Amino acid sequence: MGVVAKRSSMIFFSDPTSHYSHRVRIVLAEKGVTVDMIETDALHPPTELSELNPYNSLPTLVDRDLVLYESKVMMEYLDERFPHPPLLPVYPVARAESRLLIHRIEKDWCALVDSIQHTRSENVIKKATKELKDGITGIAPIFAEKPFFMSEEFTLVDCCIAPILWRLPSLGVDIRSSKQTKPLLAYMDALFARESFQESLSEQEREMRS
Repeated sequence: MGVVAKRSSMIFFSDPTSHYSHRVRIVLAEKGVTVDMIETDALHPPTELSELNPYNSLPTLVDRDLVLYESKVMMEYLDERFPHPPLLPVYPVARAESRLLIHRIEKDWCALVDSIQHTRSENVIKKATKELKDGITGIAPIFAEKPFFMSEEFTLVDCCIAPILWRLPSLGVDIRSSKQTKPLLAYMDALFARESFQESLSEQEREMRS
């Protein structure tokens, strides 16, 4: 994987199938950060992780004495610690708007992805799949306005949405049947071709689209 390099003081415990881990890997790749990547099975985490993280959860980022275990906090920390290229706008209003977009993505889409992936109820999965498809299809036309998610520049918002869009086929969500998704599909093609995105992919994630 592209973000794995020589020994570093920074360690990233990553679930190779989780969209929450994936978003942080995109930031790491975008920044060109040297990190020791430890791919971890969420059901069988190493003892070391429980000693670092009171929730024993993934992803977990360790930078010397600092331990972070919430993906949004990790992303903003990395953006501040490694300021180039910047992944949040400079001005407070625009930064707040970006944070609100990430919050809405988590509430509206991430929760549905989690339901599809972690619920055994067929009715719940069917309902969540339809809601996710409708939600993504509904906003598709906005991608005709700007090259990135409501922005002229690639931001943390794109880092959050990209792992979800990559997983749509494996989630049973087909957005190609609607004419209005054409701008979104063009955005996805450009996003997935981005060097940092390709470097961020785990082997399991590559197999999702093979």
